Amino acid sequence: MVQLFVKIPGERGECPEWAMIELQGELETRHSVPLSGKLIGDLHFTFKDVPVLIIGHHILHGKVTQLEKPLAVLTKHLPHQPMDVDNDILTGQEVSCSQTEYHVQAIIRKKILFKTRPKPIIANVPKKL
Repeated sequence: MVQLFVKIPGERGECPEWAMIELQGELETRHSVPLSGKLIGDLHFTFKDVPVLIIGHHILHGKVTQLEKPLAVLTKHLPHQPMDVDNDILTGQEVSCSQTEYHVQAIIRKKILFKTRPKPIIANVPKKL
């Protein structure tokens, strides 16, 4: 059994609520460049709250679903607090007590699911007569 120390921000334990996006398949780029920190696409919602994801020249339609169990987004912190111990008082040394803490950044209760194949966006070009 492991004891975890979790700090929830706010006076009443209120956290921001996030949603996660689930895609079927893989995202590939023309060049083998990592996608972390890069803009991937635009997420929009229609008037009927249907999510629409536009990635490059492709469009995906999805749906919003509730997760069975909520997820927490945590960050790990290692605070170093000096602590006096009776045995170390005799030697004059301080013992540092490092206790791992996890801070809750957000709670995820919903996921936006895109399970259909992307459709190409084709501009409507008039035919010449």
